Amino acid sequence: MTTSIAPLETLGRVHFIGIGGVGMSAVARIMVARGVPVSGSDAKDLPVMQDLAAAGARIAVGYDAANLGDAQTVVAGSAIRADNPELVAARSGGLAVLHRSEGLASTMAGHRVVTVAGTHGKSTTTSMVAVLLKEAGLDPSFAIGANVPALGVNAAHGSSDIFVAEADESDGSFLNYQPLISVVTNVEADHLDHYGTPEAVFASFDAFAALLPVDGVLLACADDPGALALAQRTAAKESTRVLTYGTSPEADIRLHDGGPGDVSVGVGNDVHRLDLKVPGRHNALNAAAAFAVALELGVAPAAAAAALGHFTGASRRFELKGQGRGVRVYDDYAHHPTEVRAALSAARSVAAGHKVHVLFQPHLFSRTREFAGEFASALGAADTALVLDIYPAREDPIPGVTSSLISDRLSNGRLVTGAEAVDAMAAVAEEGDVVITVGAGDVTAYGPAIVEALGG
Repeated sequence: MTTSIAPLETLGRVHFIGIGGVGMSAVARIMVARGVPVSGSDAKDLPVMQDLAAAGARIAVGYDAANLGDAQTVVAGSAIRADNPELVAARSGGLAVLHRSEGLASTMAGHRVVTVAGTHGKSTTTSMVAVLLKEAGLDPSFAIGANVPALGVNAAHGSSDIFVAEADESDGSFLNYQPLISVVTNVEADHLDHYGTPEAVFASFDAFAALLPVDGVLLACADDPGALALAQRTAAKESTRVLTYGTSPEADIRLHDGGPGDVSVGVGNDVHRLDLKVPGRHNALNAAAAFAVALELGVAPAAAAAALGHFTGASRRFELKGQGRGVRVYDDYAHHPTEVRAALSAARSVAAGHKVHVLFQPHLFSRTREFAGEFASALGAADTALVLDIYPAREDPIPGVTSSLISDRLSNGRLVTGAEAVDAMAAVAEEGDVVITVGAGDVTAYGPAIVEALGG
């Protein structure tokens, strides 16, 4: 999906279809801040749309060709269907239609771009990089696929020439960027509805690494087999500088993770302790990646380590929703077996000997079909695992593919309806336990309800 980048000043008046989405609103927010006339619409009236309207964007609720107004460029994401009336009108009217990633690429032009890619951990790592650089005084522009409490928003126009962005591989659109520094947290088979085969996923990351210029650098996680293999393939070409981070003694940025309160990174003979506010080995690795980015951009190691202490998490990434009866309730966006394992590992460390109960909602019929066994295995790490019906998102049902493909494999759980879920979780959790709602769909709404049922 590679493309030439249209300079921001050539786009004219820009209309966003689906402007309420976290990724779309990020691009719109930056364009508004840079003086671009912006309009947008979405099916629902979401809080971020009110923020954009207050900043000067023209916002409509519901899709209608009339919403285009006098727009000269239209931005739409992969989730927008081809028969959307605004998209149909834009194409028939000969307007320039950009993918969300192409709109984001236009806002990056002229910047030193840091992109963060990987099958898991993109939002958290991008958030860590943005918080670290901002605390270190570099004031980057950033666009992240999640709201970040420490930043107050998911996107902003900064005063420096640094731009930090999450690079989404799900539809191949991460090939539309021109990075100077690229982080790859991990590479696994996912999004097979788009790629078809695991080999096609791996090939797309090779193409992503190849986007780096001669003075660029690939930062890859040595603890992940897929990312390490990518690093080795890229280094063999001898056209791109490659650095690794992780717990391996051979890693260029070495991570020591002794558990909560005992995390440090080593570069050469120097070791720097990190004051991390977020639990889990995966977050320690994400922090090592952010630390490595900061060093590449000239931040002193001690300053980088101190700045990471200001990161308190990203929305829906092991986010505390509240507590009641001594039970803490978290929410996590995990929607791949590896992510579910990481979320439950973090929950287990926080529970400190007490039980962990998970309410899981599979995301997409195709992903459930491909990974049902792996999801069941990952959910086996919980003391209780309750499974909701599949959240279809952009997909139509696939015959024979239901959540039972997962729940029937569980010895520690069962399939539940939405009506049963809250009461079932409140009934099983005891003082000191951790409850975590997991998935990329509307399962996030159950956390507050569980807190309320617990009397929180």
